[in-house]
Amino acid sequence: MPVEGGSSSGSGSAARHPKQKRKAHSLSIRRTNSTEDRPPGVLRGDMLEGQDSKLPHHVRNNLLDLFGQIEREFENLYIENLDLRREIDSLNERLTGDGQTVDGGDPTKGALKAKASHSTSQLSQKLKTTYKASTSKCLCTFQHKLGGARSFTTWELWGGDSWIVSSFKATTGSRALCQLLKEYVGHRDGIWDLSVTRTQPVVLGTASADHSALLWSIETGKCLLKYCGHAGSVNSIKFHPTEQMALTASGDQTAHIWRYMVQLPAPQPPPDVTALCDDDQDSSDREEGEVDGEGPCEVPTVRVATATLKSHQSVVITADWLVGGRQVVTASWDRAANLYEVETSELVHTLTGHDQELTHCCTHPTQRLVVTSSRDTTFRLWDFRDPSIHSVNVFQGHTDTVTSAVFTTGDNVVSGSDDRTVKVWDLKNMRSPITTIRTDSAVNRISVSANQRIIALPHDNRQVRLFDMSGVRLARLPRSNRMGHRRMVCCTAWNEENQTCNLFTCGFDRQAIGWNINIPALLQEK
Repeated sequence: MPVEGGSSSGSGSAARHPKQKRKAHSLSIRRTNSTEDRPPGVLRGDMLEGQDSKLPHHVRNNLLDLFGQIEREFENLYIENLDLRREIDSLNERLTGDGQTVDGGDPTKGALKAKASHSTSQLSQKLKTTYKASTSKCLCTFQHKLGGARSFTTWELWGGDSWIVSSFKATTGSRALCQLLKEYVGHRDGIWDLSVTRTQPVVLGTASADHSALLWSIETGKCLLKYCGHAGSVNSIKFHPTEQMALTASGDQTAHIWRYMVQLPAPQPPPDVTALCDDDQDSSDREEGEVDGEGPCEVPTVRVATATLKSHQSVVITADWLVGGRQVVTASWDRAANLYEVETSELVHTLTGHDQELTHCCTHPTQRLVVTSSRDTTFRLWDFRDPSIHSVNVFQGHTDTVTSAVFTTGDNVVSGSDDRTVKVWDLKNMRSPITTIRTDSAVNRISVSANQRIIALPHDNRQVRLFDMSGVRLARLPRSNRMGHRRMVCCTAWNEENQTCNLFTCGFDRQAIGWNINIPALLQEK
């Protein structure tokens, strides 16, 4: 969640949303129980013997014995996992060799590919079943020995390391369907939001906790313009539907409307994606915020807003243009959303009713409808189509913070939540969702492609997954040691007008990434 004023690397760290404080705390203790902290040759029992304790001696001995059994259980699981990893590597090499033979012109190409695909599918299912069974057995043993005090996950017990999950890496086929094309590096703090212009020239805009918004050339990755009129974190950016104007929301309790003029540089050839995939250097050991490349050189800078909207009493978390671009809506941590006239900056309506801070707002692409989401686990639909009647509907389909709710080009609303679910709703009958997608991590600001209606889900665990409107999983964006985001992914944005770079993501690692998603192939595989 964006912060009020300051940057997340300096004083802003203390001002992060409580959700981020909890995450930072969990990361800071992930290795406190590591054996690396023990003196050489000293066992756990020896260390405990030298410590003062109120526990009776026999109770302490019993605990040491139980934890020793637990450690042996997980040691067995670790060995099993290493064996599985070696088996996977061996089979991958065999499948790769078969594929090279097939490409030589064998007339049985189709049959061999189908057979290989079937064998790979069976292997994957077998490995997943084995992994789940062995993990469940070990966890049950652990809970039983501790008296069933609480349910631990594999992630917690292994100190946050994802070595088990990493065994099941994305296949070469999925990488071909979702390829990283460009990285946009230059911000000095986390990027909360990004958006693509709807008019020519088409550029990418990013909003960052470093108090700035940057405009980028999509093809070259070059920074074209910088806006630094805010005194706090820039939490969102949206572009006018027909004019060269941007709308930004900030932790300084204001939203700004500002004009821009950019000139696109000559395009450059795309990067070698294969080289990025095969690089084995581990980037997870970098310091937080460290990025490749240099920041933006001297670029044109806009320092003064055309209009400043300042009726909120707390952080303005996001803002959006209503259809036509003559009005804007802002959402704030003061639990209200405001509707403004663009030409006069006049406050038209204050939308109240949420019980806690707002997290997002979105406008319908063709109708005067607004949806706001909140930490109170609800989202609300506001109807301004009739000037004399401003109706509101409240929807309670989630059990935790609703991080975003967005309209599609049809009659649907898609909502994402910290309860790890995404729900698809029908505007004509919103009493219950028509689709529920369950994930393994909190969902941040989602986006839906206008033409193919594909939902892009950015997660706290750095993953980005693609689903269709019926809840079928289409793909997961590839992520390796040198590819993809290294911190939480905050937001996604589609750009279907560009057939090459058509999806963008951004996150806490201070960079935005442009992807090529082969949508026809994804839908065909489904």
